[in-house]
Amino acid sequence: MVHDGPCKDIYTIEGRFIQEMEHNHHFRTKDAHKAHVYFMPFSVTWMVRYLYKPNTYDITPLQHFVSDYVRTISTKHSFWNTTHAADHFMLSCHDWAPHTSKGNLNLYHSSIRVLCNANSSEGFDPQKDVSLPEINLRHGNMPPNLLSPPPPESPRPHLAFFAGGVHGPIRPILLKYWKGQDPDLQVYEYLPKGLDYYSFMLASKYCLCPSGYEVASPRIVEAVYTECVPVIISDHYVLPFSDVLRWEAFSIQVKVSEIGELKQILTSVPENKYLRLKENLRAVRRHFVLNHPAERFDVYHMILHSVWLRRLNLKVE
Repeated sequence: MVHDGPCKDIYTIEGRFIQEMEHNHHFRTKDAHKAHVYFMPFSVTWMVRYLYKPNTYDITPLQHFVSDYVRTISTKHSFWNTTHAADHFMLSCHDWAPHTSKGNLNLYHSSIRVLCNANSSEGFDPQKDVSLPEINLRHGNMPPNLLSPPPPESPRPHLAFFAGGVHGPIRPILLKYWKGQDPDLQVYEYLPKGLDYYSFMLASKYCLCPSGYEVASPRIVEAVYTECVPVIISDHYVLPFSDVLRWEAFSIQVKVSEIGELKQILTSVPENKYLRLKENLRAVRRHFVLNHPAERFDVYHMILHSVWLRRLNLKVE
């Protein structure tokens, strides 16, 4: 459950980041006194797999594991106690990561938590925490039709597209207004058998990205890959890397209360603005790619840059 994590499916980034830190010596120093930050490589996803009793919704065993983990490293190493964890960071994409981090109060309140579930109404603090993009690589690799963006002149016959499970408070509203209501807005609960999800994204100008049970969705990164302008419909979501990326330059944000006006909002976007949004998607794509080994400006470097920005705010008394 430490020094390892999942490398495919919806929590891909947990294991990939741990592996990159383990093997990429450009990011690490063997001299702990020269380190700027200290990474705690535990996987919440593996904790859920090995410690959680199904259907109990009891995350106490996960919190106990974190408590024991912190007790071990704080006893063995002096660095945790020097800053009360403020120069330590954890990373997890599991929905329960914020709750699991409560296993130690210094970890929860002081350390840098790199989380996909970046919900500001549930304790995520943008001043010290980092929002992590959720990347779903179902089989461990990017699907072939997403490896390179289509030519800019490729036709996009659909105005907007969404297909996904009805969970959380926002998606039922979206389906109520738009499921099967307008051919310009291809809105499905689940995509009918025989239809390809990514083909719809590649054929749509806008991809609707409503939150589910939690604020984050891999659909946002998939929209970036397909140059389908993300339409983010969420409450309290701190967007990934928003301290350096201007999301308004490559996405559109729609309030939940405006879901009924979606078509009007999207059709009122001038064509030249849409083309700029689409062009900017191509420019930011590299910041959301998992390379192996890591390459400049990719998602690993973006994560570490965001961690570094928060480390700069630390003042050791």
